[in-house]
Amino acid sequence: MNVKLNVRSTNFDADDKLIDFIQEKVNKLAHFFDRIIEADVYLKVDNNHELENKTAEIRLYIPGHDLFAKKTAKNFEAAADEVTEALRRQAKKRKEKVRGV
Repeated sequence: MNVKLNVRSTNFDADDKLIDFIQEKVNKLAHFFDRIIEADVYLKVDNNHELENKTAEIRLYIPGHDLFAKKTAKNFEAAADEVTEALRRQAKKRKEKVRGV
């Protein structure tokens, strides 16, 4: 399943390699929760002197309630890994709740 992805980047231009990486990560979430309608991805570089200044936010649109996660890391790939892992846990909990487990 190829989830429709809306990517917005702040303070930089996201390259195709990064967008493809995030698309792959979001598509893997469809294995855990197959009712994903689309995903909004916000990428931001904070203008501070901290080492971890790359932020990734993803909102998954699913029937009922949306899932949202935000993580900050040293690079966007690490932030995307962390945020998709958080969404995977949320999707798993949501799926169990819907099934009544």
